[in-house]
Amino acid sequence: MEDFDRLWNYNDVAGTELKFKELLVTGAEKELSYKLQLQTQIARTYSLRGLFTEAHNMLDAVLNQLAEVNGIAHIRYHLERGRTFNSSGKKVEAKQEFEQAKAIAEELNEDFYLVDAIHMLAIIAPPNESILLHQHGIIKAESSQNEGARNSLGALYNNLGWSYFDAGEYEKALSVFLRSLQWRESKNSVPEIFLAKWCIARTLRALKRIDDALKIQLALFEESTTTGNPDGYVHEELGELFLLKHDQLKFPFHFEKAYELLATDRYLQQTEPARLERIKRLAGI
Repeated sequence: MEDFDRLWNYNDVAGTELKFKELLVTGAEKELSYKLQLQTQIARTYSLRGLFTEAHNMLDAVLNQLAEVNGIAHIRYHLERGRTFNSSGKKVEAKQEFEQAKAIAEELNEDFYLVDAIHMLAIIAPPNESILLHQHGIIKAESSQNEGARNSLGALYNNLGWSYFDAGEYEKALSVFLRSLQWRESKNSVPEIFLAKWCIARTLRALKRIDDALKIQLALFEESTTTGNPDGYVHEELGELFLLKHDQLKFPFHFEKAYELLATDRYLQQTEPARLERIKRLAGI
């Protein structure tokens, strides 16, 4: 990991881009590999905001100099090119890039990037293949001496849980989400603990354990209200749960709050517009 990796703030991607560009200007004395790796992360700030042309242009600039260096810069180039393709819906091209990143990381014994590549391959794979890839990534991360690789376990557990969920294997999903919560609690990572609990409650709803799910979501609702950070997904789940309990007063309230918070969510707008429309309809808006 380079020093600039610690500057990543996924809640302020534009701000992260500016910090990276400042480093690119002030770090003139840095070696070429450092600069190319930094440029791959600038490209990532673009792809995360849907600026795919800008991301590819930056990665093209990296590619033009990549033959002059060896090592990690090659892995990071392929990872970010793959992420850019994936985010723009080009799964075939993304898979090719992630496979190249994986092969180079294996050759160089770079566990952190190897786990990252496996993780990305799992994300774009069909459900059954995704489960196997996530399991493979978890084994690699758990056995690695690399701290960064081990720190990937939270995301791997979470995504394996959703792979099981998407395959309709809810009991297995619940088991993995409980494991994820335990891992998050060991790291005392408050936002991720919140998310892990939400995933558990969502799976309990799928298992028709409505009261158990409701207990967790109500606790999350209280927590988010207390901290002044209302969560649209918590409100959505409370709407679904109170709808199942035929509570005509509470379910419209929570769907209305959910819509207020999620209507501008770019991910939902692009990938699940019908879900947003359902929230709006059940809110009575």
